[in-house]
Amino acid sequence: MNSHFDLQSRLDAVYAQYPEAGCQPVIGITGNYDDLTCKLGEGYYKSVLAAGGVPLIIPPIADTDTILNTLDRVDALILSGGADFNPLWAGEEPSPLLHGINQERDLPELLITRLAYNRQIPMLGICRGIQTLAMALGGRVMQDISAKATVKHSQDANRSEPTHSVAVEQDSTLYRIYQMSSQEGAGGRLFVNSFHHQAVEEPGSKFRVVAKSADGIIEAIESSEYKSILGVQWHPECLADGLPLFQWLVGEARSYRQACHTHDRVLTLDTHCDTPMFFPQGIHFDHRDPKILVDLHKMTEGRQDATIMVCYLPQPKPGETFAQQVSFEVSGPKAYADLIFDKIETIVNQNSRYLSLAKTPDDLWMNKHQCRKSIMLGIENGLALEGDIANLKHFAERGVVYVTLCHNGDNDICDSARGNNTHNGVSQFGEQVIHEMNRLGILVDMSHAGEKSFYDALDISAKPIVCSHSSSRALCDHPRNLTDDQMRALAAKGGVAQTTIYHGFLRKDGEATIRDVMAHLDHAIDVMGIDHVGLGTDFDGDGGVCGLADSSELINFTRQLLARRYSEQDIQKIWGGNFLRVMKQVQNV
Repeated sequence: MNSHFDLQSRLDAVYAQYPEAGCQPVIGITGNYDDLTCKLGEGYYKSVLAAGGVPLIIPPIADTDTILNTLDRVDALILSGGADFNPLWAGEEPSPLLHGINQERDLPELLITRLAYNRQIPMLGICRGIQTLAMALGGRVMQDISAKATVKHSQDANRSEPTHSVAVEQDSTLYRIYQMSSQEGAGGRLFVNSFHHQAVEEPGSKFRVVAKSADGIIEAIESSEYKSILGVQWHPECLADGLPLFQWLVGEARSYRQACHTHDRVLTLDTHCDTPMFFPQGIHFDHRDPKILVDLHKMTEGRQDATIMVCYLPQPKPGETFAQQVSFEVSGPKAYADLIFDKIETIVNQNSRYLSLAKTPDDLWMNKHQCRKSIMLGIENGLALEGDIANLKHFAERGVVYVTLCHNGDNDICDSARGNNTHNGVSQFGEQVIHEMNRLGILVDMSHAGEKSFYDALDISAKPIVCSHSSSRALCDHPRNLTDDQMRALAAKGGVAQTTIYHGFLRKDGEATIRDVMAHLDHAIDVMGIDHVGLGTDFDGDGGVCGLADSSELINFTRQLLARRYSEQDIQKIWGGNFLRVMKQVQNV
């Protein structure tokens, strides 16, 4: 038998090894549409194959169930070229110079782009694809560039022939891609082909322009939010030197896949969020609610398992009452905390198939195994006790896992980092509170506390203490942050400090970003060691920075950890393992 047509011998080759194939990232490619046919130029899928990925052609289907299930199975997305967008999607009337539109593709591709963006899936937009990125994510597209163009942007030459050049920004991803693999990029110029009469006019806030042609037409954009998203106006799949772009995408897809698989195995816990602060505005936790940074959709998109959701109690200033500080009518701080916890329990009960309360580390793991997100309860400001030590038992029975002893102002327990040194540290009542928290198995949280209060609590507590959302004062000189000496003392007693994403605690000038978060974490590890760190975002308490703006972006934190070559064991420690070790130790009463 002719071996070329021998199916069994080919199957035998597959099953002669295990596993049958290496693990390669799956790259979805949006298909073009014409004459009742989904079609795609061979350059797209052959380039993905050459770059080490597995191509998967996605037909133009607007059914959201289909799109979402597709996105669950791909590791990156290519938005392919093709006909114009209907300008009505941008709220514009059609120009007389508008060419043919493709109504079959518009809605499916706008939907898949927005949904992939929310899931942090790497994307590469090509020709029409760069315009798709702009259309879907807040930019604008010119219907026709003829009035502005002085370079011919629709070549007659073969597609493999470059016909004009683009100037590339040297601090861009595109520059680095070609700097590493091609001399063409060394001078900041690339030679490209061109088959378009539309172009991105404004990239929008989510992108920055990184390449232009000689006549100023935008030729490439990339994410301004530290996401793996890049769009080019030309067709790299047709060019001899186009492969590096596909290699970049496959590399980002591999990183994304690795992060997703890591989240499958580790438990991801954010130790501080303030979402109840938005309860007076009427939130929808089962919606993707734009008012809040933490909800079921965003937690799912960012692959976050659990959060400690706190009841924040504002500290009244002299002459003010607590009732003047809160939006709900309650008799006092304790009743307010109970009301907040009642509302959290209502949210959980309404979404019990997907969400559950947790009181212990074992609860968190059980919920993860049963595919449910977890909420733990915390109190931010011991004002909730109303000066009565017995109220600690009440809150312990409600499931509160930690109490942040104070907030921005001294209370009857201790002095705040922003207080007036009322007690010179922890008060006599505060000492009783700490002992009772030890007895009941409630974590002592010293975020917001003054330095003297911090050291007093270390001395008083028989169990390790925590700082649920505190960064490093060595990197950002703010009284809310911990000094290196505080960090060392905390670690020596077995405690943990959770790096926070509050911009004012990350840097004193300019806009804080994910890079600052990682710098604070790295510094904390250098000072305390890997066993004493974690993450407490302060989402919905004004936390969130570019690159880690809400729960949907938390998988980017894991990608940063993987890029720094932390082991999975260390990633679990950072992603809540250290905090839960202390919780288990404190709860062992």
